[in-house]
Amino acid sequence: MADEYIPPRGNRLAGKVAIVTGSGRGIGRAHAIALAAEGARVVVNDPGVERTGAGGDNSPADDTVAFIRENGGEAVANYNSVADYAEAGEIVRTALDTYGRLDVLVNNAGIMREGLFHEISADDFAAVVGTHLKGTFNTCHHAVPLMMEQRSGRIINTASSQWRNPEGRAAYGAAKGGIVSLTWDLAFELRYHNITVNAVAPMAMTRGIAASRHDELLEAAGISMKKAADESTRNRPGPEHVSPMVVWLASDAASHVTGCVFRAGSGKFGFYAHPTEMRTINKDWRSKGKWTVEEVGRLLPSSLLFDGSTAPFIPVD
Repeated sequence: MADEYIPPRGNRLAGKVAIVTGSGRGIGRAHAIALAAEGARVVVNDPGVERTGAGGDNSPADDTVAFIRENGGEAVANYNSVADYAEAGEIVRTALDTYGRLDVLVNNAGIMREGLFHEISADDFAAVVGTHLKGTFNTCHHAVPLMMEQRSGRIINTASSQWRNPEGRAAYGAAKGGIVSLTWDLAFELRYHNITVNAVAPMAMTRGIAASRHDELLEAAGISMKKAADESTRNRPGPEHVSPMVVWLASDAASHVTGCVFRAGSGKFGFYAHPTEMRTINKDWRSKGKWTVEEVGRLLPSSLLFDGSTAPFIPVD
């Protein structure tokens, strides 16, 4: 990887210890390199599986560690799977055994099983949710007590635009939506322990996007996607455009930022608002009784659905 981006060295994370899951390749690798460039000692976790979760190879994690060390940083490899609760504990144990503490947890590991909802199997759904959502739970569940005890920590989870923009990836979108909700809950629970919890929805060219057959599957099913959006996806730059957000969230400068979901990459940073109740209609059930179906059918179109939307989250050509 002779042309790989090398971030400028700094000291924003000097003395900190970070774990980045799924950091042997792609976005996770860029995060690990960027964190190390700012002085963090990094546990590079990656079991080296294929994008479907099959197989396993130590070389991706080893390669990232070697790159970090060659560029003046400190790192150690770990090959456990976040999808297994006990193995997730071993990832955290690696940080403690090697560096004596844990300050930053970046949950990035993930897999992809392609197929529309009626095509994927129950095993596909379980595998995707198990790595993304349960994997995030697993590592957090091991790390949070340590951070609570030391009264400091940064947790940065990986979300996706798929959480709020369905594009025919039911398992992936469901897992990422769960991660967003988990992020908000942890931020709420841990706000008095000096632990921040945020999420980043990255935009970057990765092996998953480069090898994806998803557009073909949608076209075969008669589901059209906007051509401009497809071209924008295919022309994304590398993951190093995402990592500055992760480094900043891991730093002391972001100690006041928690419970946020950001979009990052391709030259853009964005902020997702927390879901809000946009409109309401109310009836005093104590004096006027329950809503009837007839009332709902008569009132909703002129109140809650007044703008004509029946499913505002579905893109329409």
